Amino acid sequence: MTGTLRIGSAPDSWGVWFPDDPGQAHWRQFLDEVAEAGYAWIELGPYGYLPTDPARLADELAARDLRVSAGTVFTALHRGPAVWEETWRHVSRVAALARDVGASHLVVIPEFWRDPVTGVRTDEPRLTAREFTDLARGMERLGRQVREEFGLRAEIHPHADTHIDTEENTTRFLDATDASAVGLCLDTGHFAYCGGDSVRLIETYGERLGYLHLKQVDPAVLAEVTAAGLPFGPAVRRGVMCEPPHGLPGLPPVLDAARRLDTELFAIVEQDMYPCPPERPLPIARRTRGYLASLGA
Repeated sequence: MTGTLRIGSAPDSWGVWFPDDPGQAHWRQFLDEVAEAGYAWIELGPYGYLPTDPARLADELAARDLRVSAGTVFTALHRGPAVWEETWRHVSRVAALARDVGASHLVVIPEFWRDPVTGVRTDEPRLTAREFTDLARGMERLGRQVREEFGLRAEIHPHADTHIDTEENTTRFLDATDASAVGLCLDTGHFAYCGGDSVRLIETYGERLGYLHLKQVDPAVLAEVTAAGLPFGPAVRRGVMCEPPHGLPGLPPVLDAARRLDTELFAIVEQDMYPCPPERPLPIARRTRGYLASLGA
């Protein structure tokens, strides 16, 4: 049998990284254009970018025939129980909005160890044994509580410049956590950025995969930023994340591997572009949607 992929896009593909940045596309532009490009599913993006009143947001979505697949949070659970209350206050706001507009997933990104825009180091790049244990147990607690209180599935998102980045760190984390509490959001671009093999991860940890972000890296730019030791933000400004199908990994084998899992998965397009001119995202979104359609998605 063959699984089902539900294709969508996200504010990130419109150059949105922050709740309120005058240089970003206005939320109305994002909603209008993501629908115009042919997508039916979106993510919330950073909390506060889209309207946070559920009734108002539901009306805006309905007017454009859009639905929400997930909300997204950043957490610093490796810092232990001391940060739990503050973390949960933020998570519960996002999870409540996601639930109220019909989403079923919460994408959880570990906190950056250096600022994604300035590159200033805010933490150590590698966890101690104690910090790793706190991260694993904290994520399990978050996953269970999000499911019990909001009915959402928590999906950990390996991400460049965080403590869950490489294939080694990702598999270590998955092996250390309860599959019933914590799923996996595989971002193909971030995984390639950090040297991982998306197809191998899907084939090995398919039972953990609950969500996909479709993204590609430009290998030439990646080689440059790796050699220079650039943080993620400056790497994005150089164009390290590129328009499909011009980068890595190749999406046909990724989509084929995901379909072989015989399950329903969201596959959300995310092309990191920050900052970007307001006229740039829509033509890329149209071409990307057309390309994915040509692959049967």
